[in-house]
Amino acid sequence: MKRKLVTLIAVLACGSAHAADDSLIKKGEYLAVAADCTACHTAEGGKAFAGGKAIASPVGDIIATNITPSAIGGIGHYSEQQFADALRKGRRADGAYLYPAMPYTAYATFTDEDIRALYAYFMSAVSPVDKPAEATHLPFPLNLRFSMLFWNALFLKQPGYSEDPTHSAQWNRGRYLVEGAAHCSTCHTPRGYLMQEKANAAFTGAQVGSWYAPNITHDPARGIGQWSQQDLIAYLKTGRLVGKAQAAGSMAEAITHSFQYLTDNDLAAIAEYMASIGDNAPSAGGVSRFAQGQPAQSLAAFRGGAFREPTGDEGGRLFSANCASCHGSSGEGTKDAYYPSLFHNSATGGDNPSNLIATILFGVQRRTAEGDVFMPPFGAQPNALNSLNDVQISQLSNWILKHYGNANVTVTEKQVAEIRRGGPSSPLVMLAQVGIGLGAAIVIVLLAWWFRRRRE
Repeated sequence: MKRKLVTLIAVLACGSAHAADDSLIKKGEYLAVAADCTACHTAEGGKAFAGGKAIASPVGDIIATNITPSAIGGIGHYSEQQFADALRKGRRADGAYLYPAMPYTAYATFTDEDIRALYAYFMSAVSPVDKPAEATHLPFPLNLRFSMLFWNALFLKQPGYSEDPTHSAQWNRGRYLVEGAAHCSTCHTPRGYLMQEKANAAFTGAQVGSWYAPNITHDPARGIGQWSQQDLIAYLKTGRLVGKAQAAGSMAEAITHSFQYLTDNDLAAIAEYMASIGDNAPSAGGVSRFAQGQPAQSLAAFRGGAFREPTGDEGGRLFSANCASCHGSSGEGTKDAYYPSLFHNSATGGDNPSNLIATILFGVQRRTAEGDVFMPPFGAQPNALNSLNDVQISQLSNWILKHYGNANVTVTEKQVAEIRRGGPSSPLVMLAQVGIGLGAAIVIVLLAWWFRRRRE
């Protein structure tokens, strides 16, 4: 009888531990979704978290690593502490430094409990893939990973999160998600010469590869101050806010893989926190990017002529031939807003035309519970059928801006070429190379002077 009782207690204890493990793993899975790990670490058509995706940065492409629990190709040999160091300090198990394309500057916010849950999920619930991802090759001297030691000393905050007792529990939860797992600042905050986030301009907008992550402060003109908290929740769930904005590029990926799966409580917390984020610059006033433009068309100008012949209104001809069938001859979109209006649209109404150019070049793809949203690319493959060249895309963009958006913005052929290449490059590589060259020259001169003095 005693032996049976001991056995029963052991079975119950095992069952309790197993339930706790399942609960921890589920929590880790949710956090991995909130952190949008899939968007970077799963290549198009590749296996989950096996890496290999090239992430465009102003200093070159950074290849996302394999983070499956494979001891051969992934992180299967990582201890929980090494896993924590990678997430919060940017250090691999072998001691090498990660590049901040992996947003460890934001993940430093993760609590120990959440790190433990993430570790349990990746080590126990993710399928191992034994093939290592391709290595990253940045130009000299950024290929010397130890240089990140100095960058981290300047810009990496101490791990952990402390609540602000002057705000509600929901606001603190929103701050924890926005500044940590969701790493919103990583994209929406402009960066300095050393690629560090400019803390005094947080969330005021920044170029991210070919796309522009716009101002999401509560400023009513530059930011999203005219949105209600429910508007922001709807946008994060669906990737669109009719008559205002549609997610594309990396934001479409964030909606597809992350935000739409967050709980209503967490989305409400994010919305409450974002409503408290102001823009430090003086208020701009004027019309916001969501209220620019009006209906317009130029089809009548082409009647009776050879439609494919170049005209004085080349942008209008390109619009009629490539855009009007979906977005309407007057740019009004469809009634169900599946194809959005081109006026009162953040992509056409802002001061930065990158998103308009990138949308034309690369198209849009977004998957939510509402269904798939797709717009074909018109310039990603220069020799493809119906593909537009840089001159044509600049003409089309300027026509759209003039009639439907911010008419004060002009797109050049050079800008289109830059967006096609992956966005603006950073002078950091050149500055570092020049600095090292000058340093080496100074050392050589000093050595020459020293040897000369010794001979005298």
